Amino acid sequence: MAPINLNVKQSANSTTATIAASSPDILVRETLRISANLASSSPLLDTPPALTLPASQQSTVRFICCEEIDGRRWNYVADADAGGGFKKNSFRALTLHSPQAPLDGLMSFVRSYVVPEGFPDSVTPSYVPYMTWRALKHFFGGAMGVFTTQTLLSSVGVSRNRATPGAVAINWILKDGAGRVGKMLFARQGKKFDYDLKQLRFAGDLLMELGAGVELATAAVPHLFLPLACAANVAKNVAAVTSTSTRTPIYKAFAKGENIGDVTAKGECVGNIADLLGTGLSIWIAKRNPSLVTTFSLLSCGYILSSYREVKSVVLHTLNCARFSVAVDSFIKTGRVPTLCEGNMNENIFSFPWKDRPVVLGSRVKDAFQDPSAYVAIEPLFDKEKYIVTYNPSKCKVYAVLKDQAKSDDILKAAFHAHVLLNFINSSNESKVSSQNQRENINSNVMQRVSDLASCIADSCKIVTNTYGLFKNKANEQGWTMSESLLNPGRARLCQLDDR
Repeated sequence: MAPINLNVKQSANSTTATIAASSPDILVRETLRISANLASSSPLLDTPPALTLPASQQSTVRFICCEEIDGRRWNYVADADAGGGFKKNSFRALTLHSPQAPLDGLMSFVRSYVVPEGFPDSVTPSYVPYMTWRALKHFFGGAMGVFTTQTLLSSVGVSRNRATPGAVAINWILKDGAGRVGKMLFARQGKKFDYDLKQLRFAGDLLMELGAGVELATAAVPHLFLPLACAANVAKNVAAVTSTSTRTPIYKAFAKGENIGDVTAKGECVGNIADLLGTGLSIWIAKRNPSLVTTFSLLSCGYILSSYREVKSVVLHTLNCARFSVAVDSFIKTGRVPTLCEGNMNENIFSFPWKDRPVVLGSRVKDAFQDPSAYVAIEPLFDKEKYIVTYNPSKCKVYAVLKDQAKSDDILKAAFHAHVLLNFINSSNESKVSSQNQRENINSNVMQRVSDLASCIADSCKIVTNTYGLFKNKANEQGWTMSESLLNPGRARLCQLDDR
């Protein structure tokens, strides 16, 4: 038999043809060898569905599928037997990556606790700044908690044995009981947590600081421990109600899909971690006997600043009174409705619900009109509307009186009209009176006369008729959700007499 020349540089086809001319047994062996060399020189991702091992193993590895988890990939393969099936327990995964570094593994573990799955695509862009400031707020809050608790215990007599254990327990129970009563009484304000969410959230944090300050004051007057501790606990429990009630709507604004539970859980985890870190820091500081007033002042400033930035970073899609005012003012002055970020950033956080506002929606007639002549002069201008808008010079406020047929869109239009009239009146006053004397001379202004007031309102009606629809369209284009319930309209309605 002539020797067989197998040149590696020759193609598989020419080699096979040469062997075929010699011996069938040699043909089989060389075919298996070439297949094994091809399989070993190719990565699993680039191989065809059938991967063949050397003939000595008497089995074939078949590629099944590829899997990816957080950027890491695995190939699933199985051993095929001679009959074309799969060997038992041969299904396995082959990683395409080197083993994960310990630091990367630790970071992956931390991420699973502090950020929602799919982050950052699963949340809105405002989630990161909000959680950053929230963590700082909880850090300072946890740090202050050590000093306030230490002060309370010292004041009640635990550290100095000034009271029996029974008296201490009674005082502590009474303190906690007063806080729970305050929490229940404040819970009736539930609806306000919806339309003044940011304002109440920040007010609750201020109240929390006030409670902490009162707790520290017990160190100066320990004989007044019970009344001061009760007052402080009432304030802190009211703040806790505010925080709990506003938490879900804020987290809902961050969730892009049906992941509100995940966002909430991770947000609370971040807060708890920051609280523990702050507690540890304050324990370390407390061992060095620092100035209580100085330490509390610094921590309190950090807490309030973090709370303010936390609330300002929230981007809500709804228009409450504050954001509605920002949107209408921008529309009147520039002809455009602000974006979601612009509207939320320009919202006045210090406009609390109990603060007087220049626009009153759904007011009573006796508050809106000074005398009957004003009502008689203005009422015909709103025959086709389900509301009446007027200005009361004695109170320097614009009032929107709603009729009993007013629906959701009518209430929104009344609010828009009221803000247009307010801007119209402010512009008129600024052109006639200097800014320094505006408040003193407002009652002597030409707007005080009924005829001029009716003329001004008539002009505002024309503006509203031509621009309200455009305002709604532009607000929808920017992504704003308009709902009359968040504008907090009053319950008074102007009704018609029954004809009997």
